[in-house]
Amino acid sequence: MVAREANIERNTLETKIKISVNLDGTGVAKFNTGVPFFEHMLEQIARHGLVDLNIHADGDLHIDDHHTVEDIGIAFGQAVLNAVGDKRGIVRYGHAYVPLDEALSLVVIDLSGRPGLVFNANFNREKIGQFETQLVEEFFQAFANNARVTLHIDNLYGKNAHHQVETIFKAFGRALRMALSADDRMQNQLPSTKGAL
Repeated sequence: MVAREANIERNTLETKIKISVNLDGTGVAKFNTGVPFFEHMLEQIARHGLVDLNIHADGDLHIDDHHTVEDIGIAFGQAVLNAVGDKRGIVRYGHAYVPLDEALSLVVIDLSGRPGLVFNANFNREKIGQFETQLVEEFFQAFANNARVTLHIDNLYGKNAHHQVETIFKAFGRALRMALSADDRMQNQLPSTKGAL
């Protein structure tokens, strides 16, 4: 099997991002972003998605975390798109329900080639530490647009904002892992009747 790996560098006046991804990894995660809670969430993607993920980011954190979080989403999406290749022989669709104590989230992903995000979450706090919960949607919007995936995210319920967000990231990791998995019955075919994804 061809190695499904990619390296992306994204440099703007607001951020400088370096990211490497191995879609067939073991969940090894290394982060230096300056946004600790976000790194904790990215680690959930790596661990539960079995994706090796290395991210270094220098962003304008003196303003706020927005540009750094969004640009990491952009670069991560580009890395996944590059690493996944032509999508022959993969499952393509993935879904996962993940609970954390009182909170429950559902994430469904389609490696469709068509970017789109449906995001339903009512977080019970505007911030977790210094991290603004509205940045969760910004991250996944940036990822969906650049990975060219259809992504549906629902936090079904929860009382603790940390738990709500963490269930989303864990469920995303599990759904991504399923979608990227090899489907032996596909025998190197594209999982589409269109002949292209």
